[in-house]
Amino acid sequence: MFSNIRTGTSPQEDFRRLYTAVFPILFRVACRITGSEEAAEDLCQEAFFRYHEKEMSFPNHDEAKYWLIRVVKNAALNYAKRKERERRVYQRAFREEHRTVENGEKHLIEKETRQEVKEALEQLPENLRIVLILKEYGELNYKEIGRALGISEGNVKVRVFRARERLTALLGYISPDKEG
Repeated sequence: MFSNIRTGTSPQEDFRRLYTAVFPILFRVACRITGSEEAAEDLCQEAFFRYHEKEMSFPNHDEAKYWLIRVVKNAALNYAKRKERERRVYQRAFREEHRTVENGEKHLIEKETRQEVKEALEQLPENLRIVLILKEYGELNYKEIGRALGISEGNVKVRVFRARERLTALLGYISPDKEG
């Protein structure tokens, strides 16, 4: 606890006094960070439990209060980060579950489109085709493609851009008069 020589109080009384004085502060801090009263209460209780379990000793009441504030603040920040990560994972999973059920027509259209893209890709010059394949199918970034091909990252970006332009033109998504 903290030095009780001056006060002549028992460690239990010191703890009770500290708890009564500091809990509202800790609760407000934790609640503000987590946005949840339930989580804030749990974090505060956990901090006091750690304080009591470890039989922490501080020179005065204020030092104990500041230690508890740091503990609760850090725990609340960790809680908030964990909840944010969980929220993002749930959102991703939720989006993935909303995929449409494929029907025969959709499957046929996708198959035909893949075949058209494959044929158009084969018509590209080798230097453009390979960067596009590495980028789109190999899922490599520009730097990795540059390393693999022995060319600069800037050159990779230019080739990918040109390959996409030509592929778009070959697939008939832009009119030939817009090609330059």
